[in-house]
Amino acid sequence: MKILGIDPGSGIIGFGVVQKGIKPKMLDAGVIKTTIGDSDSDRLVELYESMKELIEELKPDVAAVEKLFFVQNVTTGMKVSQARGVILLAIAEAEIPIYEYSPNEIKMAMTGYGHSKKAQIQEMVKVQLGLKKKPSPDDAADALAVALTHMATLHV
Repeated sequence: MKILGIDPGSGIIGFGVVQKGIKPKMLDAGVIKTTIGDSDSDRLVELYESMKELIEELKPDVAAVEKLFFVQNVTTGMKVSQARGVILLAIAEAEIPIYEYSPNEIKMAMTGYGHSKKAQIQEMVKVQLGLKKKPSPDDAADALAVALTHMATLHV
């Protein structure tokens, strides 16, 4: 089973694909970047097209997406929520089951503590996937944590 993890953002979206097995294996990880300076609507179209290409290339069985957490900057929160909507649309159109996890659920699944620091999460991603160093950039490592969180649930 291939699990696509997504860490949504307004301009940089992390993705990671993990193969379920006795020992989970990272198949791919990276980021989707939209063009800075383009209009919000053009960036959303770019994200949508990139997500469709990613799904077609990776052919995941399920997708796990980080839920939006409360943000103090409303403008940023709205941009991230718009990006999440586009991401969810692309996944739903591909008829891939979607599971969503809050940041605290991800922290709890990865470290056993719901208020872990980002560095602790990324270290656990490295350990669980048997990598020599933490995946880079941070958005990709975060997306792998989302995928591993799904693997740790009863949904798989």
